[in-house]
Amino acid sequence: MGRGSGSPSRPDSTAQKRPQILIVEDSRADVFLICESLYQAHVDADLHVVHDGEKAVLFFEQVDRDPSAPVADIVILDINLPKRTGGEVLQQMRHSSRSANSLVVVVTSSDSERDREEMSKLGVAAYFCKPSNYQKFMKLGELAKRLLERERN
Repeated sequence: MGRGSGSPSRPDSTAQKRPQILIVEDSRADVFLICESLYQAHVDADLHVVHDGEKAVLFFEQVDRDPSAPVADIVILDINLPKRTGGEVLQQMRHSSRSANSLVVVVTSSDSERDREEMSKLGVAAYFCKPSNYQKFMKLGELAKRLLERERN
């Protein structure tokens, strides 16, 4: 599994490019678990990680400014972030000229109905509650793999 530099690439119709996954998560332990789940699911993708909402917004702005910057196929997004909330990040992403249609998987410890409704209105592909059990957390990788396969077909 490749490790990216902090900028993501939506495959075009002329060539199959490596999938790009942006992880927006402030907990380093959760970043590790997310990466581990992708590895265990055999998701072969370039990973880009930012640790707060402001850096995520800057990431999307950079993608819009630079046509050669890779666009995330999937954004794995925590809701409770420093500097900007996951909802604010998602709203900014939806206004991006190049990243607006990226798939979003919300990964959060919040199981509140209000959070689910807010994220649903913003068009998330999936809502994954962070489990306390390691094996259940590893199911996130399979979810991402299914979404990538669906996107490619």
